[in-house]
Amino acid sequence: MIRENQRLLNGLNVLTDGVILLLSLPAAFWLRFYVLPGGTISVPLEAYLLLALVLAATHLFSYAAFGMYHSNRKTRLVRKLTIIWLSGALNMAALLSFLFVQKSVNYSRWTLAVFFLLSCTVLSLKRIVLRVLLRFLRRKGYNLKHVLLVGADAMGRRYLQEIKKDSSLGYQVIGYVASRETSDLNIPYLGGFDHLEQLLEAHRPDEVISAIELEDFHRTPQIIEACEKTGTKLSIIPFYAQYIHSARQFDEFNGIPLMNIRRIPLDNWANAFVKRTIDIIASSLLLILTAPIMLLCAIGVKLSSPGPILFRQERVGLNKKPFQMYKFRSMRVNAAEATGWSSDRDDRKTKFGSFIRKFSLDEFPQFFNVLKGDMSLVGPRPEVPHYVELFKEDVPLYMVKHQVRPGITGWAQVNGFRGDTSIQGRIQHDIYYIEHWSLLFDLKILWITIFGGKFMNSEKLS
Repeated sequence: MIRENQRLLNGLNVLTDGVILLLSLPAAFWLRFYVLPGGTISVPLEAYLLLALVLAATHLFSYAAFGMYHSNRKTRLVRKLTIIWLSGALNMAALLSFLFVQKSVNYSRWTLAVFFLLSCTVLSLKRIVLRVLLRFLRRKGYNLKHVLLVGADAMGRRYLQEIKKDSSLGYQVIGYVASRETSDLNIPYLGGFDHLEQLLEAHRPDEVISAIELEDFHRTPQIIEACEKTGTKLSIIPFYAQYIHSARQFDEFNGIPLMNIRRIPLDNWANAFVKRTIDIIASSLLLILTAPIMLLCAIGVKLSSPGPILFRQERVGLNKKPFQMYKFRSMRVNAAEATGWSSDRDDRKTKFGSFIRKFSLDEFPQFFNVLKGDMSLVGPRPEVPHYVELFKEDVPLYMVKHQVRPGITGWAQVNGFRGDTSIQGRIQHDIYYIEHWSLLFDLKILWITIFGGKFMNSEKLS
């Protein structure tokens, strides 16, 4: 039976990560100048050792900021690995930018590149090996977390389903307590609510999961009292859990806790400021870098068919405010352009329009929308008012997407929800992005967009 000491385990985890980071830079120094050919030492090893201290501190800070050291049982391995590599890339980009401005010390760029690859690889291998070892131990019956479930209705069943999906998490439900026995749960029925305290004394579970429904809500004080008397950790799944986000927040009003059912990180002014600052800087640079391409596109559009160079269309943005979204016109001027969807074989498209759509060049003018503040580089794709009115009645939670700025690319788009695809699937991904936003998440989406061949468009209008 497990008695968690997560603080100690996290401390050991941070310590070993710090040691790996500290050793990776001198190891990279040795590989670069004593193993790989062509290296000339211009900065002594002592300087690299001092830099290793700085890099170790910044990496550990960023890992913690991105949730690296949360409980391993509740975090997927792929998320841990993603944090390691994307956070490492972010730290290296910041370091190289600083060294570019501060040219007094000429660190070897190849050494830093080897450090990045070496540290991320070793840290990833550490977590893979640890996860495999824990999975092996849990299959043998060790390192299991024994849970007693209170409640056997909808939320209790959902909890059991999630546990069964991934046995490597090491949760074992020893049985359930409910007002009546249910035959199809495939776990032992231990008794009713009135026997909970005795059951906790007899079975001594590591945790109690309360998943009671509304009709049993009056049992909540009894459940809390039984757990407190026996010193058992209690976690509660509210009967309205399907309506709230897992990362909910609590406020306080004169001692009364207030739960926000939908947590939006961008409601935090600091997060919003960081995202908007990056949008302004990035869109300005992109407008400069893509100016020659946009000039050629403008000439091509003008020569391809009569009509304006830019296609302007009203879309619904942040806080449901309409704005004009820009694209290079890829179709002949037509009556259905305000609301009509197009297909890959649309007769309204010009030959040049097909070309710029193939490479998503028609979307480049949206960098102006980002600079103006109508849009962001990353966010839910904006929709025309006609479809907003249509979808908000039929698609649950559709209007939640308007609580953030729309984006040129988004989590739904890089997951394949582009064009004539499931609106429900798109909204589910948009809401996941809104509720889980982080700078690292934005960088991940941009990386997939640029290098995964999934650039921008969720629709093709006009």
